[in-house]
Amino acid sequence: MLSLKSSVSGLFALLLLGQVAVAQAQLPEFTELVEAASPAVVNISTRQNVPQRNAAIQGQMPDLEGLPPEFRQFFERNLPQVPRNPNGRQREAQSLGSGFIISDDGYVLTNNHVVADADEIIVRLSDRSELEAKLVGADPRTDVALLKVEGKGLPTVKLGKSDDLKVGAWVLAIGSPFGFDHSVTAGIVSAKGRSLPNENYVPFIQTDVAINPGNSGGPLFNLDGEVVGINSQIFTRSGGFMGLSFAIPIDVAMAVADQLKAEGKVSRGWLGVVIQEVNKDLAESFGLEKPAGALVAQVLEGGPAAKGGLQVGDVILGMNDQPIIMSADLPHLVGGLKPGSTIELDVVREGERKRLSMSVGALPEEGDEVAINAEAGVERSSNRLGVSVVELTDEQKKALDLRGGVVIKEVQNGPAALIGLRPGDVITHLNNQAIDSAKAFAQIAKALPVNRSVSMRVLRQGRASFITFKLAE
Repeated sequence: MLSLKSSVSGLFALLLLGQVAVAQAQLPEFTELVEAASPAVVNISTRQNVPQRNAAIQGQMPDLEGLPPEFRQFFERNLPQVPRNPNGRQREAQSLGSGFIISDDGYVLTNNHVVADADEIIVRLSDRSELEAKLVGADPRTDVALLKVEGKGLPTVKLGKSDDLKVGAWVLAIGSPFGFDHSVTAGIVSAKGRSLPNENYVPFIQTDVAINPGNSGGPLFNLDGEVVGINSQIFTRSGGFMGLSFAIPIDVAMAVADQLKAEGKVSRGWLGVVIQEVNKDLAESFGLEKPAGALVAQVLEGGPAAKGGLQVGDVILGMNDQPIIMSADLPHLVGGLKPGSTIELDVVREGERKRLSMSVGALPEEGDEVAINAEAGVERSSNRLGVSVVELTDEQKKALDLRGGVVIKEVQNGPAALIGLRPGDVITHLNNQAIDSAKAFAQIAKALPVNRSVSMRVLRQGRASFITFKLAE
């Protein structure tokens, strides 16, 4: 007969085994997914003709030809540059990346930075066969490129919907980090709709999937084996993976690919405004209940926003009934529209809500910025701000597309210096009031409230933004 002690021990062991079994059952199983999806994932290498280095310099350098491509590139980037060899001899530089086949007749998606400036693109399939690819088109703004190889009945990936992804969901990447073909890494979705510096048109998917050089352009899968993103970049201080990876949503990538396939280029919606984030102080100065929306810092003359009645100082809180929480939400939404589309904007203007209707234009090429040189009579402001300003000349107003404003001639000790104002900055609005002369600026500055957030609109090198400050007693 078993003792009570042994019975309890056995029961505990069974419960422990049951918990382990349940935990194992909850972990994802990736093997079938990898077996089904891997054949459609490709390795991409490029060749670019570059000048042969000077022989004397080459003699002082180690032989790089036997090194793997990714290490050779690292050393080559750090070698001193020399003029083209007078004999015109060329050598080949190679880079490695990943991609995936989206149609059985040979269309391949990857990153633009993987194939940029390449003279030859080679796609290597899972069976080790190599095909030369043609660049159908590329879009640097989203870092998406569409390639075409000759073939029929090629393996393809299944495409999912990135909008259906949820934070915390398991995802898996297949690619060629450092040239190791078909490496598989997994993790979870850390966040959605991430905005990165200088990336205005991609609401990135953030994951903790291990991504390294060579993974770029490869697919990000959900547990149903569907591609939900293109692995594009990482945040790192070491040069390697640190737990922050970013993928282009497949919905964005396919919209770009469709345009590249049809027209060879991408057209985007455009409003013709410069916007900025609404922080706590700006929200207070504009009478908002909480920080939200996109603050219009500049409206380009003749642009869609100007024609639609949008004004400097408007805070855009929604577009087509979609809320604008962060300012970066607006470029994502507008950029995804076709030029000519009609939109409805919900804005706050001078504390009142308004709805504006306007047509979206086509995003133009970037223009040159206009610099300011102040050469007029000085008007001293109140010592409470500590700046000397001059009125803009008619030529400066025309060049900057302004009706009024003053330019800072001198910054003295005081609040202006503390908030980073510089000589040459142009002030167009102060405390939500337009500045049309140096005299008006001095009067408004003299009447500024104390211990309350005050906004100021400043143009620096042609780019406008609102800043806030508080004056003490």
